[in-house]
Amino acid sequence: MSKLVTVHGGDLDAVERHYGIKKEEISDFSGNINPLGFPENVYEKIKNNLKVIETYPDKNYLSLKKSISLYTGANSENVFVGNGSTELISCFIKSVSPKKTVIMGPAYSEYEREVKLIGSSFEYFELKEKDDFRLNTEELLLSLTPDVDLFIACNPNNPTGTPIFPSEMEKILDHCVKNNIYVMTDETYNEFSDIDISSIPLTNKYENLFVIRGTSKFFASPGIRLGYGITKSPLFKELLTKTQDPWSVNSIASFAGENMFLEKEFQQETKNLISKEREKAYNELLTIKEIKPYYSYANFILFKILTDKITASEIFEILIKKKMLVRNASSFTFLDESFMRFCILSPKENEMLISELKEIFKNL
Repeated sequence: MSKLVTVHGGDLDAVERHYGIKKEEISDFSGNINPLGFPENVYEKIKNNLKVIETYPDKNYLSLKKSISLYTGANSENVFVGNGSTELISCFIKSVSPKKTVIMGPAYSEYEREVKLIGSSFEYFELKEKDDFRLNTEELLLSLTPDVDLFIACNPNNPTGTPIFPSEMEKILDHCVKNNIYVMTDETYNEFSDIDISSIPLTNKYENLFVIRGTSKFFASPGIRLGYGITKSPLFKELLTKTQDPWSVNSIASFAGENMFLEKEFQQETKNLISKEREKAYNELLTIKEIKPYYSYANFILFKILTDKITASEIFEILIKKKMLVRNASSFTFLDESFMRFCILSPKENEMLISELKEIFKNL
């Protein structure tokens, strides 16, 4: 079986090479990217301002930080920007240099990779299948012992779509303050949620908290590599400033960010589409008795195959031949060949995928 089923979501170039399908013809349900694409108004502004590439970006990114501040409600002085959320994850972990880390899992593999690179020991706190992958806060607090230096969580979590609500996060942060534990939350998928579960307001109260977001998914812009982090901590600010390379965000990415965060109509249109289509897809999946979908607060849905007559790898192969790329979730910690994840695309594409899944299980 090809390893393509376990690589990073959205690797269309690898799929094109392996299967001989033009990537433009593939409906990519694996990349978790906004189906509306990049905001059209910002496209036009970039086209009319390409001369920004002739000058260095502002080293302090004041205009970009102001736009992020208006978008998130955070103080612009507490905003850091970087070459995608991945750079900020790396910079933060290097900056605090934890000796022991706890990662909430199943999880994005980059967290584990980065803590390994700096020589930190680590362990996973497992979101259990029997709890539908919902966080058991009390059990988590028992695992956050005084010898832990850093706790990492994605909220809502990838690949489960389950949230950490603000009341739960406050309990975690209070506990971590008492035990001198830093907390990094990755909010890459937070903007797709129907309800406000962001920890950004909590950065005003807790100096042990660093919140990270990217623009690749919600603003459909993985190519510009723009991410941002928010913290009130003077220590984090000092360490991050020393660790990060200057001008890590290029001029076009900075200009795009200054404008995309102001696109309120685009943001609301995205939320409306994802909310409606996610609910519809989830309810359709409930009608397939051979699978169990997990309720999601993100723009994707994880489901479990309940029959041993077919595996995630086999479903992957059936769907890719129909030019639909869905994520085999077996590469995530704690998951196996019975789990798959797909993101919400256009209504037509979502309907097409659900129809194919129904057909697959009907014919077993």
